[in-house]
Amino acid sequence: MHRHVEWDDPGASSVARHFEKHPTGRSDPGPGDILSARYQGLVVRIRVEAYVNGTSIGNVVALIDPESGERHKLAGKLATGDTVRLPDESRAFEPSARDDNDEEEPV
Repeated sequence: MHRHVEWDDPGASSVARHFEKHPTGRSDPGPGDILSARYQGLVVRIRVEAYVNGTSIGNVVALIDPESGERHKLAGKLATGDTVRLPDESRAFEPSARDDNDEEEPV
């Protein structure tokens, strides 16, 4: 049984919207692939077990705070190890790692 999840809107990080504009390179996820989504502000990584009609089914392998990189075992009702369904429209690219050396130069 899978846990029902209300995924955050991926906004500008939407994988589906990216591939609507750039269709080359798009392929359906397969078993073992790791996908990302957003849930309650965290990055969620999911290991795909199956892909059916535009939805990936798999296990949550990580819950990560994108600001600090801190990993969590639980976020709301979602925990690592839970089986979830991830529709293509909820998939998100992961945010780029923050580099403390990337501070803006004063003008």
